[in-house]
Amino acid sequence: MNAAYWIVAGLLALFYLYGGGVKLVRSREQLRPMMAWVDSTPMRAVRAIGTVEVLGAIGLILPPLTGVAPGLALVAAAGFVILQIGAATVHLRLGDRRIALNITLLLTAGVAAWLATTRLR
Repeated sequence: MNAAYWIVAGLLALFYLYGGGVKLVRSREQLRPMMAWVDSTPMRAVRAIGTVEVLGAIGLILPPLTGVAPGLALVAAAGFVILQIGAATVHLRLGDRRIALNITLLLTAGVAAWLATTRLR
């Protein structure tokens, strides 16, 4: 289970480090081709989401790696589940039915949360 956690958490962390980092440094115009929802969202909220994503990615990796507060990995994975529920809701509310990536990330975060609980036992 340890190797499975590191594979799942590593891939999830890479995705969120990239996605969150992009939200932190790019302008609305640069984000628009990838994320149509930025037009209906204040940039402060977009930046906040990016910050949450980067911190969550760090939370998936750093606590289990250092052994300091390893339970934070479970919190980070559960946070990503909640984040993707919200993201899918926003997409659907805006009429965007392409939520396959959101569902995939939700399921992957759920697996990471489950694997994190098995690591804590």
